[in-house]
Amino acid sequence: MKQRRTSLKDLAAQLGVSIATVSRALRNSHEVGEEMTKKVKDLAKELNYRPNPFAQSLRKEAPHVIGVIVPNLVTHYYAAVLDGIEDYATKHGYSVISANSHEDYEREVMALDNFLNMHVEGIIACLAQDTIDYSHFEQLHKMSIPLVFFARCCLEDKFSQVVGNGDVAAQEATQHLIETGSKRIAFIGGPNHLDMVRRRKHGYLEALRDNHIPIDRNLVVCDKIDFDVARNATLKLLEGDNRPDAILAFNDIITYAAFDAIKAKGLRIPQDVAIIGFTDGDTAAFVTPRLTAIMDKAHEQGTKACELLMRSINGDEKIYKEVVPMILKIRESSEKQESL
Repeated sequence: MKQRRTSLKDLAAQLGVSIATVSRALRNSHEVGEEMTKKVKDLAKELNYRPNPFAQSLRKEAPHVIGVIVPNLVTHYYAAVLDGIEDYATKHGYSVISANSHEDYEREVMALDNFLNMHVEGIIACLAQDTIDYSHFEQLHKMSIPLVFFARCCLEDKFSQVVGNGDVAAQEATQHLIETGSKRIAFIGGPNHLDMVRRRKHGYLEALRDNHIPIDRNLVVCDKIDFDVARNATLKLLEGDNRPDAILAFNDIITYAAFDAIKAKGLRIPQDVAIIGFTDGDTAAFVTPRLTAIMDKAHEQGTKACELLMRSINGDEKIYKEVVPMILKIRESSEKQESL
């Protein structure tokens, strides 16, 4: 059974005392005896009561606030998603508070806890790459707190989500590499437990199967989403006896790490190694050679996520899955030869 947020009134009713007594006990007021104070605090902990920091100063007009948790706010993708969220939220009278998990599970849990303490009306989240335990999100479901995931998701039977069609986009990008002369295509991704990684890797593998190209597991590298880790993985691939002649990179961090590694080895792009990356950043058009990129349409994903959250806040209990189509933007980094 779902439970709503516990209020001072709930605590008072269960203990058979006034709301004022409960409030004073939680503030350690000398007006309430030690025994009653202990009873109040024990019950508050049991029922997961959280004080509302806005309550005293804004009794009549509570602020409409939503919280957003992203794994890495400095990347263009997450900044663009947040921009989309803020645009939609502002139009509907809401303010947005964001938290950066820095791809760390503990920070993600802490950010969620902080949002609960602030009594935000809903939360939009993208999983940190370290997250494999979803109990902190399951708690939100039990408390009937609106939550929407985007990009990296979990608990799809409990929460709405907004994702890109990464499988279709990866398949299209890999097909483009094949049609323009690449024969040994590597995929460099993030941790395999992330649904976002699995979708994009699946599309890459499907394109190889469709073209009857044997799958070489040595060309599929899924590790931590980190510039140095991805760069070293790319260098290792390029130093092998049978190096890849093309790379499909999972996101912007891995894309530019691979791009840098190819350059560091003195190889030409795309003649020696072609590359396509998932990135929505403007920088893709300004590197040399200009980068062929799968555009995430991040702003639209943010808008959709906020729209679904507003539906949930307004009482819509339906679970939605919105898929935002990506766009393959072909530039110079991928074509070894002209398409036939």
